[in-house]
Amino acid sequence: MGRHTRISLQYADGVKDTAGQKGAPSRYYPSKVVSVSGGLLNLYLHTENGTPMSAALLPILPGNNLYGKYTIRFRSDALAGFKTAWLLWPNSENWPHDGEIDFPEGSLDGTMSGFVHHQNAEVGTDQDINSTSVTYTAWHTASIEWSPNKVRFIVDDKLIGTSITQVPNTLMHWVIQTEACTPTCPDVTTAGNLQIDWVTAYSPA
Repeated sequence: MGRHTRISLQYADGVKDTAGQKGAPSRYYPSKVVSVSGGLLNLYLHTENGTPMSAALLPILPGNNLYGKYTIRFRSDALAGFKTAWLLWPNSENWPHDGEIDFPEGSLDGTMSGFVHHQNAEVGTDQDINSTSVTYTAWHTASIEWSPNKVRFIVDDKLIGTSITQVPNTLMHWVIQTEACTPTCPDVTTAGNLQIDWVTAYSPA
């Protein structure tokens, strides 16, 4: 069953993103980044006063989320220093033990990849990597299909990778996390838009 979703702001202004937690100046600033116009959700990614600004969004899904299909329609300007790390994150917050599923992940001026961080991992690098040649600048529809013992990554109805090793098997939630400074921060003049047309979640068959 498909579920078109509402989206909430997951992190408030000034919260450190992944690189910010490691000392980078980057922060989530949804009040300065997120807007809606013409039926599109827009993230205006830019730097103000030395702070690269992005946002992390949380689709509101009913019930518990174990397995299913998670699909998003999007495009972005090619913005060096900004990236997506759109992911399924364990409700337990027990990472890396309970794994993580990321797709699409990649720099906005590069290509997107899919990652499965393994269940019962002891280090974050215990993962499968599924690379693509797909860039962000055209409209794409990307899906994570998560089922017992299998994760499939799909772009524009084409399968680009499958993982079957130590697939996460605990409750997770979907975070549309866009961030900066991994590995390098954007130039202060770098600014542009990432647009999301729609997101949909499907219950397991």
